[in-house]
Amino acid sequence: MGLAEGSAGSGIGLRAPHVAEMLATRPGVAWLEVHAENYMGGGPAIRTLERLRRDYLLSIHGVGLSLGSAEALDAAHLERLARLVERVEPALVSEHLAWSTFGGVYLNHLLPLPYTREALAVVGAHVGRVQDRLHRRLLVENPSSYARFEDSPLAEADFLNMLARRTGCGLLCDVNNVYVSGRNLGDDPAEYLDRVDPAAVGEIHLAGHAVNDADGRPILIDDHGAPVAGEVWRLYARALARFGPVATLVEWDTDIPPLAVLLEEAATAGAMLRAATPPDARTA
Repeated sequence: MGLAEGSAGSGIGLRAPHVAEMLATRPGVAWLEVHAENYMGGGPAIRTLERLRRDYLLSIHGVGLSLGSAEALDAAHLERLARLVERVEPALVSEHLAWSTFGGVYLNHLLPLPYTREALAVVGAHVGRVQDRLHRRLLVENPSSYARFEDSPLAEADFLNMLARRTGCGLLCDVNNVYVSGRNLGDDPAEYLDRVDPAAVGEIHLAGHAVNDADGRPILIDDHGAPVAGEVWRLYARALARFGPVATLVEWDTDIPPLAVLLEEAATAGAMLRAATPPDARTA
């Protein structure tokens, strides 16, 4: 049973330094995730992805749809994404709960939005349009946070649950982001997980983070540039206890290590997945 049907497996984010080694060695990892925008131009990159698709399930992870923008979605960008999805037929497609465009200009950041019912209506309409065009369910990822809007009456987990109920979308639970945001904002990451609807979660992300000093106070930065921290592994165990064995990806985007290091991180996640109990197998 593939990822699209809910079976578990541990995967890695495919990055350029590892492509040749992946093609040559075909290591035993369950699936690969790529950033959509890196493959929208066609050419050798997409042909390489099609070669890897023969041996691995794929997931497409977007960073440019700007689901949280108050403006209309970029129709051309959505069309490019749709053509990519149609070409490689990934098991999963996901995007971020964030905005990154203003006045037709793309910003190189995933920016936060206030969690209000007005914002929920806007994001819900955007998600609905994306799903209608892609003819499939979209997974929406919780962001990493460094500040909170004053006018943000809904808890992030509740906002995401309401979005899933309103649109039928799924959730991509980034456990590292839950931990980073909780530490930065003074919230309890475990309580956050306990609020998330398990039935909506279709994928989990794990990654490393950096710790910076801001006037004597530590600020965690979601830089995807280190091994998964021990605290995040422990939070991941809690996520598996709540959600069951959900397909899990290890991301590493800066200071990229040798492929073997990333595969070892994925193997750790895989062992935890295999030990997790599916929700429908638990006794009352």
